[in-house]
Amino acid sequence: MRMRKKKNLSSRMEKCAAVHIDNPQELKGKWSGLFGNDNPIHIEIGCGKGSFITGMAKKYPKINFVAIEKVEDVIVMAMEKAIGEELKNVFFIDADAETLDETFEKGEIQRIYLNFSDPWKKKKQAKRRLTHKRFLDLYKKLLNNGDYIYFKTDNRALFEFSLNSFAEEGYKLENITFDLHNSDYKDNVMTEYEKRFSEAGMPIYRVEATYLGWTDERKKPTLPEMMQETAAELIDKIKKQPKPKKDSEETEAPAQETK
Repeated sequence: MRMRKKKNLSSRMEKCAAVHIDNPQELKGKWSGLFGNDNPIHIEIGCGKGSFITGMAKKYPKINFVAIEKVEDVIVMAMEKAIGEELKNVFFIDADAETLDETFEKGEIQRIYLNFSDPWKKKKQAKRRLTHKRFLDLYKKLLNNGDYIYFKTDNRALFEFSLNSFAEEGYKLENITFDLHNSDYKDNVMTEYEKRFSEAGMPIYRVEATYLGWTDERKKPTLPEMMQETAAELIDKIKKQPKPKKDSEETEAPAQETK
């Protein structure tokens, strides 16, 4: 769904100059200097109107955040939220996710959030999904051993696709839930889109993924039995889960700008 062009967009963008990065490629390898500290850096790809990223920045002042959103009409609202909250640990980039390796050095960021990404429902559009192989390969260029991708969506088909994609590309899956808001997970910060669909009773799917191509030196957590199953077994379990009502399935997830 396309959004109407915002009135006074240029002047509003100028007022957000304190948190808007015009030349992100020039900061490659230098992001800690911008923040003025060596705190971990987490990024959100497709920040929408900014409820999640500003909520996280408030909740975790010792973590630095960078929000990426390619639609100026949307990112301006997120930046205005951050300025209104007087947040000092978040910056914004209006860019495409495909350019991330031109913006960050490997190991410069420690976590990637993918929240309610566009599902690109047509088969020929699969390469545009943020959990497609070409993006997962890109994330490998950015993250180090023990770093994570946190992914959540209301779209069941995209969730199944993503679990398969993560597994095929050598990512370990942890903390999988088929109904986030009725799970034991306590650290959730919602997007605008998530609030709306949760209130409508739709399940939210979530998974954490970490790449196993590096030597895994982390202390192994004690996981529930389900988390120790193979990816194939997990996919089979999902398929056996009762599906949401038909009218819910037919509701299209919005593009990044409508979260």
